[in-house]
Amino acid sequence: MIDWSEPFRRPIRRRWIPPEMLRAPALDNCPAGPLDPHYALLINPFYPKDANASFGKHVLTPTLALTSFAATTPAHWRLEYWDENLLHGRPPCHPMPQVVGITVHLTFARRAYQLADWYRARGSRVILGGLHVLSCPDECAPHADALALGDGVQLWPRILHDIETDHLQPRYVATYENDYRDDPPPRRSLLPRRSFLTTTSLIATRGCHNRCGFCYLATDGLRMPYRMRDPNQVASEFAEDAQPYAVFIDNNLGSRRDYLHALCNALRPLNKIWSAAVTIDVTDDPSLIRNMALAGCTGVFIGFESLSDDNLADSHKKTPKTSDYARRVRILHDYGIQVNGSFVLGFDHDRKDVFARTAEWIEQNRLECATFHILTPYPATPLFRQMEAQGRILHRDWALYDTAHAVFRPRHMSPEELEHGYAWIYQRLFSHASIWGRRPEQWQAVPLYLAMSYLYKRSNRFWHLLIKHDLVNPVWKPLVEMTRWRHVRYRGRLAETESVSALSGHVVSAGV
Repeated sequence: MIDWSEPFRRPIRRRWIPPEMLRAPALDNCPAGPLDPHYALLINPFYPKDANASFGKHVLTPTLALTSFAATTPAHWRLEYWDENLLHGRPPCHPMPQVVGITVHLTFARRAYQLADWYRARGSRVILGGLHVLSCPDECAPHADALALGDGVQLWPRILHDIETDHLQPRYVATYENDYRDDPPPRRSLLPRRSFLTTTSLIATRGCHNRCGFCYLATDGLRMPYRMRDPNQVASEFAEDAQPYAVFIDNNLGSRRDYLHALCNALRPLNKIWSAAVTIDVTDDPSLIRNMALAGCTGVFIGFESLSDDNLADSHKKTPKTSDYARRVRILHDYGIQVNGSFVLGFDHDRKDVFARTAEWIEQNRLECATFHILTPYPATPLFRQMEAQGRILHRDWALYDTAHAVFRPRHMSPEELEHGYAWIYQRLFSHASIWGRRPEQWQAVPLYLAMSYLYKRSNRFWHLLIKHDLVNPVWKPLVEMTRWRHVRYRGRLAETESVSALSGHVVSAGV
């Protein structure tokens, strides 16, 4: 048993982090040259990395935001994708793009504005889109020629047309209530394949049946009804990208169990592997867990959020009782599905024992991976309004609203204690002892689990080199392929069983 005071007995050792993962590349004095007509540059801005977490988090799979609306670009436009987090320096300016599209999140809003101002000063037309633009449009507007508020897939072709005809409007608005099946597949050809573990980011559904007060889906003005794409359409995208492993970035792939059954049936013939975010109530139906395993699911990301029923009730999260979490995790493990648990620290019912209790529960239940977040009141969410009304917001430096810093005053501890406990729990779960203690029960799965755990969790110096030299995919690919073959053999055995009762066979996911 971990004593509640253990996290606070000694100072937290500072983690090494290279300067280029903390500071954005300098924007030099690139002279304003002639604009290249019909050339559009799409930028994912730099954000500082958390020294406590894995540096590899942001290169496991790319965001779909830019590539999704890039798919709607007219054929006579030349398009380029630039992710500053791949450590290739500042975005290109030779030639100067006619249009620059920048996605904006609150944690890198300042960098997005710097980029926008830099390109606008050189004659480019800058379009800002993303969730922060939706939640804080008046803050973003001075840095853009136009704002895209809402679904960029609908807005991007309109914006380009208006630029061509010199009728660009200051704001474009679209909802997310269109038929999701009509959206074209993302334009993955823009992505540098060697820079990501897999370029196959997939999204089959949009929205979630939960409306947690701290979640970005609760942002004022964001209406995202649950929408589903045709399962065969999703399977075709997976097959066409020619990658052995895919990550579903849906908020909750299991919101409709009948749909997930159908999707699994479409994915099963591919003999590939995948992971997805689901809620723990997906285990209400063991036959669905079995079908997921047969379809190639090797890992799930589950937002447990808290081990306190009171915290979950306050957040309006619909979830089973926390006392039943362990049994449900076992169901997933019994079908060879790894669990990456996500936990939020700093809720109003959390006291200083929350760090030790959470770490102990994770180790007892052998979660293969865990992700931690300090409770963060995002602008324009119910949580932000509540904290603001209570006078608990400490500042509005959006760069620190990254779930690694305490930006509000917790109820039962100081902000400094919350940050200290956050750093401790990451270092505890990334320790040699914890990694070994959470190893799979089936000994045949242990070597792959250890290889992937150490590469993902304890190799930050190595990650820096992999990212900088475009070696992420080449280095990970053998482990991913070994995992896929192991899982193909496992689900062959599983298919021979008629029952939905447990069949032990822990399989290591490529995604944790």
